[in-house]
Amino acid sequence: MSGYTPDEKLRVEQITKLRRQWLKDQELSPREPVGQAKAPGPVGRFWASFLEPKSLWRLYQRPYGIVELKPKLFPGDTILETGEVVPDLPESHGHH
Repeated sequence: MSGYTPDEKLRVEQITKLRRQWLKDQELSPREPVGQAKAPGPVGRFWASFLEPKSLWRLYQRPYGIVELKPKLFPGDTILETGEVVPDLPESHGHH
């Protein structure tokens, strides 16, 4: 027994036809896209400018930009350049 059964042959033909139709549907006509793209709103503009690679470059252009990129220090952290340990914050009683 070799080859496809009649049901398998029909299924293969159907899948082939669907794939060809899908590929044909993916082709754009000269008229597409018809509509103009909408301008992004304020949130969209923020994320577009925030995520573009040049935004970090602009941060380095400012004299204080590198300071903004340094990580925050917490009590108990060790500063690698000097080897000193950041002291704990003084406890204050009476405040929330």
